Amino acid sequence: MGTTTPEVLVVGGGIGGLATAFVLRRAGVNVTLIERAAEFGEVGAGLQLGPNATRILDDWGLLENVKAIGVVPHNLVVRDAITNEELTRQELLGDFAERYGAPYVVAHRSDLHTVFLNAARDAGVTLVTSEQIDRVETVGDRAIAHAVSGKTWEVDAVIAADGLRSALRAQISDDAPVASGYVAYRGTCPIDEVPELQHHDDVVVWVGPGCHFVQYPLRGGEVLNQVAVFQSPAFERGEAEWGGPEELEAAYKDCVEPIREGLEHIWKDRQWQMYDREPIGTWVQGRMVLVGDAAHPMLQYLAQGACQAIEDAEAIGRAVANHVLAAQADNAEQANNAGWPAALEEFAAERTVRTAQVQRSARKWGASWHVDGAARVARNALYKGRDAHSYEYLDWIYAERNLAVTK
Repeated sequence: MGTTTPEVLVVGGGIGGLATAFVLRRAGVNVTLIERAAEFGEVGAGLQLGPNATRILDDWGLLENVKAIGVVPHNLVVRDAITNEELTRQELLGDFAERYGAPYVVAHRSDLHTVFLNAARDAGVTLVTSEQIDRVETVGDRAIAHAVSGKTWEVDAVIAADGLRSALRAQISDDAPVASGYVAYRGTCPIDEVPELQHHDDVVVWVGPGCHFVQYPLRGGEVLNQVAVFQSPAFERGEAEWGGPEELEAAYKDCVEPIREGLEHIWKDRQWQMYDREPIGTWVQGRMVLVGDAAHPMLQYLAQGACQAIEDAEAIGRAVANHVLAAQADNAEQANNAGWPAALEEFAAERTVRTAQVQRSARKWGASWHVDGAARVARNALYKGRDAHSYEYLDWIYAERNLAVTK
């Protein structure tokens, strides 16, 4: 018999790492989170949270906090970037929210990060900055994390949430990030600086040849978020430096006026080259497991990066509860010896299949947005012919896990 409290080290203080730390600490695990930067924070602009994520936030008691710092949009609208023709729309209130049991929410990345940071801190997670974990070894039934500074942490398990260029993933796989050749420019501005804006309550996506453009409101409708994504000619030419601001204007020269006007409010001093990775079959090595972008970095076309990290946190919390915490009161030694390996493997087995599907679908979705010529005509016809009340192409990603839903 024993009552030793399980201990976990989470590596990485982004949204995925904080969400995982919060869930495990809330369940009763002692959690230390290590962040390599001197301060916690997120760089970027808006992000979208589908009901597959907000349903989990609701279960965690965080949904109202997120809605308070975000916006619940009315519709998702897709338009042609050359003609401005509306191709399709999905109503996001009413039947949509009822079907999936949660709303669609858009929020500023830094605001969402703050919600998770506060939740983790309030739950009792130990937060450590300015330390970089570069190696984890499993010794018996313990994980030992080694920092560049020479410090070590010995725990029951290590959760690697160290992002796209994860140092810890390299212990499991020798793969590398895959460059898409597309680059994103983002920007936010007070919404009243764009008086001609027609879609104050919607997420609007213009799709065009080799580019797309996104607009939606943030922070209670006071801020406009915009994203410009385009294929870099420099990348296509094989140049080492690609996606620079000199390519931005040229990418949208044939696009409609709302896009041209929106470009005036895009940040020109920073850019995000778009990478993902190929799915891998396992995320586990001994007492270490990958989560979030360390496990399944994906292109942004399905707006699922943060959502899948939140799903990871829910799933690992459930697996630890099933295999570690449930056995803890009866036999702490057995819970540690057998429970942790079983929990990590169960989590990975569930999530590798789901996230691989999302990663591959995001690539296909992005390719369909950026076609030209006959393919663009066919795509537009397909979108316009879609039944706006059908959930045929949405259930797989938004419906509750293991819930049978009708189309």
